Amino acid sequence: MQRDQALELLKAAGMSGYEAKAYVALLVAGEPLNGYEVAKASGVPRSTVYETLAKLVGRGAAFEVNHPGNGTAYVALPSEALVGRLRRDLSSTIDGLAAVLPGLAAARDAHLVQHVHGLDGVLERAIDVIDGAASVVFASIWPDEIEHLRPALERAVDRDVDVSLVTFGALDQPIGRTYEHHYSQPDVVLERLGCRIFTVVADRDAALIGGIDETAAWGMWSDDPAVALVAAEYVRHDIALQLIGHRMRDAGLEDFWRTDPELERLRAAAAVAESLRDPG
Repeated sequence: MQRDQALELLKAAGMSGYEAKAYVALLVAGEPLNGYEVAKASGVPRSTVYETLAKLVGRGAAFEVNHPGNGTAYVALPSEALVGRLRRDLSSTIDGLAAVLPGLAAARDAHLVQHVHGLDGVLERAIDVIDGAASVVFASIWPDEIEHLRPALERAVDRDVDVSLVTFGALDQPIGRTYEHHYSQPDVVLERLGCRIFTVVADRDAALIGGIDETAAWGMWSDDPAVALVAAEYVRHDIALQLIGHRMRDAGLEDFWRTDPELERLRAAAAVAESLRDPG
């Protein structure tokens, strides 16, 4: 199982299937192997094993050595060194793409709306929004999802993006400017809406609005400035409410928040219709 996983990851990092098999065979052996031995240990055909080994040597993942009584043999680059080499190569490639691709992109004549389904798809699209931010990120989010998005949010903070979060529940480690909901308790919101709704907005240029319940996850991504503006204003106003609440607590705001009939009417009207849960 571990070997199969290593092979798949090496292929994802750019090796061919034969190269990955040959490298793993050398790594597992822990000693020089000749071409015949590599073919036998890896399953790489003998007719192509030397070509495969030459490619590994060319990319620096293996080395030729003179082995007494065994002619030319091969040893694997230690795994730690290979991982470091791949990380440097990938970083250099990404830096190059970041410098070149923006100059090729044509201005869009129309803005897009994309419906996203499944937890992985929704969270990946939210990460896309965060990674694309140049100056500002606003997010309304739950602790259940925060750990999936934390690396992207921390990357945004590291590149001096102003990150503001309002959270339905406390975070163990706040990110950027974090404000916890005190006037919409998570259990009450979840009971009322029936799902965890979250919003991520970048620069008022792109937004992901998603919902997650016990059985499904769905969302809508858009680069329409109108959608992003409304989503950003929603999060900003939610943060403003928490700040006003702290300041006005002694003036009876909590009692007003819990008992005012107009607020109760608005809360009741905010329930998510079943037809909106997952549009399919």
